[in-house]
Amino acid sequence: MIKKLFLNDRFILGLIVINAALLFFEGYQIHNSGTSYLTIIDHLITFLFIVEAIVKIKQWGLRVYFKGGWNRFDFILVIFSLPAFITFMSGVETFDVSYLLVFRIFRILRVFKSFRFFQFIPNINSLVSDVKRAMKSSVFVLLGFIIFIVVTGILSHYIFGPSGSDMFSSPMKSLYSTFKVFTIEGWFEIPEEIIEHYGPIESFFTYLYFIVIVLLGGILGLSLITSIFVDSMVSDNNDALEAKVDGLERKIDILLEEIQYIKKPRE
Repeated sequence: MIKKLFLNDRFILGLIVINAALLFFEGYQIHNSGTSYLTIIDHLITFLFIVEAIVKIKQWGLRVYFKGGWNRFDFILVIFSLPAFITFMSGVETFDVSYLLVFRIFRILRVFKSFRFFQFIPNINSLVSDVKRAMKSSVFVLLGFIIFIVVTGILSHYIFGPSGSDMFSSPMKSLYSTFKVFTIEGWFEIPEEIIEHYGPIESFFTYLYFIVIVLLGGILGLSLITSIFVDSMVSDNNDALEAKVDGLERKIDILLEEIQYIKKPRE
């Protein structure tokens, strides 16, 4: 009975969903001290996942078990869960390994497999093919855009780093702030923070710098990448439509020739 339970995909799927919900609600008490009921249930589910792996290995054997990609994935997550589980069971906490339990949330990906989610998407095979073709077509433009972000981010660090703004205090923070500007979401807040200790002339050129950056990266750059990506995705459909139009034109030409032949007076 127990063996059949752990070999039942619906039972395991239920544990995965419960585990995901527990990890969500545990986030609200992450700063609380002591052991909560949610933590106990969480480790109980970890134990059940360990039992699942043992049962499946004994039932199918190591070779068959590790042949499945999802089984390998589950086994890795169980390994990640073991340190925190052993620490909890032994009561001896030498260092905090509870963060490793978060990796188990990736088990929720099995929901898509269990319900065969992707089969309900219309024309999924054609869609995947279109996305692959679009990625190949836009990869060099995307690479150029990434290089532009890196160069602009480093340049902004050396220009605005001395301003005292934390957004450009290091190259990595500068790259992040530059990317934020390119997304055109709250970009205007960045120059406002920079010019707090600037005079009129420095403020003018700071505004001008960010206007140019937004135009080049945020509007032209992202629009170019999007247009190339979308055009590549629909190009296959355009080719099919052009082929159909060519076929119709040939049929019309044949019909016109037959009509002219019928109307032609007999000699």
